[in-house]
Amino acid sequence: MLTIALSKGKMLDLTLDVFRRAGYALGSLSTESRRLVFPCPEIGMTFLIVRPTDVPTYVEYGAADVGIVGKDVLMEQDSDVYEPLDLGFGACRIAVAALKGQASRDRLSSKIRVATKYPKITERYFNQRGMSVEIVKLYGSIELAPLVGLADRIVDLVETGNTLKAHHLVEVECIAQSTARLVVNRASLKLKHAVVTALIKKLRAVSRTPTGSRTSAPRKSSRGVRRTVRRTRR
Repeated sequence: MLTIALSKGKMLDLTLDVFRRAGYALGSLSTESRRLVFPCPEIGMTFLIVRPTDVPTYVEYGAADVGIVGKDVLMEQDSDVYEPLDLGFGACRIAVAALKGQASRDRLSSKIRVATKYPKITERYFNQRGMSVEIVKLYGSIELAPLVGLADRIVDLVETGNTLKAHHLVEVECIAQSTARLVVNRASLKLKHAVVTALIKKLRAVSRTPTGSRTSAPRKSSRGVRRTVRRTRR
């Protein structure tokens, strides 16, 4: 059995559609259900429905063999997992935004206050630009921060830009593109190599990613320090 962690929320419908198009019968698995665990023995899989930010943790520590999560989450957490496939759906961008009329204001001589739910991504981005920032961690309603004077800038996930416009914000710069990614536990890739690679092959065949941007072989997410915590082998 493969245990697969799926991100709950609006990405879940798109994920289930990809699995169905890949030929997997998902039985009673539905976005309408309150259940969090869905055994599908007929296809040799068990699905876990978890918060997107928890998917890399489940996979890294072996509670799930495979997971599907947005690239934005992987960039923020820098988890020790393999990332063999860009599935191409759920496209968004991690962007810097500011109030209209303040987008071009430079404050290199003093700290810029930035509100975001992506503190690591934000710090890396501004450090690379040689700008000193004070980061305000928020968990929602990020667009409100500049309106009430809490922050000079925000860093948030943007899909259409309509929410920014509704709050009189303009996009200053795109930090990175984000799409749904397949991630795999390091031990599972070895111990369950045949079934994992078969899953990757089937999902790749129906993914929306342009051929030139697909990853042909599993690769490990980059990280600066090797973790010493023993991971569960399945």
